[in-house]
Amino acid sequence: MSDQALNIVTLLGSLRKGSYNAIVANALPKLAPPGMTIEALPSIRDIPLYDADLQQEEGFPATVEAMAEKIRQADGVIIVTPEYNYSVPGGLKNAIDWISRLPNQPLAGKPLAIQTSSMGPIGGARCQYHLRQIMVFLDAMVMNRPEFMGGVIQNKVDEQAGELTDQATLEFIRSQLAAFRDYIAQVR
Repeated sequence: MSDQALNIVTLLGSLRKGSYNAIVANALPKLAPPGMTIEALPSIRDIPLYDADLQQEEGFPATVEAMAEKIRQADGVIIVTPEYNYSVPGGLKNAIDWISRLPNQPLAGKPLAIQTSSMGPIGGARCQYHLRQIMVFLDAMVMNRPEFMGGVIQNKVDEQAGELTDQATLEFIRSQLAAFRDYIAQVR
């Protein structure tokens, strides 16, 4: 691994304007360890539902192509997402379905970390495990530990300011990002 900064991209699984997960994702650049930059991928909001006919007739949506290129160029990916109905939000799954069909599969061999947050006490654990199953098929290199599952996240943010405020959570995420830096060095 060179002395060059690691370029990490985040894929946000929430569409909600006041999303707790967006607050977490927006905090990441300031929490990154030395030698790591973190940049958000384009929103998944406007990606049409995956349809093989649409893909054949119109090709890949520009947003999907842009995301894929940024993922290919990145040293790693962090998925930050809520849990919906014990699983992966539909919009995030849809974005992954589109990305997975591109040639030169962008997630194959890519170091990946997962962060889930929810208003419930277990912080999106079921979503996180479903994402891990999906990533096995896509051959992503998912970091196993430390896992970030932000339970009762509504008590750990200042919604008005759009900031993550809980010091223990901030420190845990800081340590997860440092571990991700080390993991990337290990698997690359």
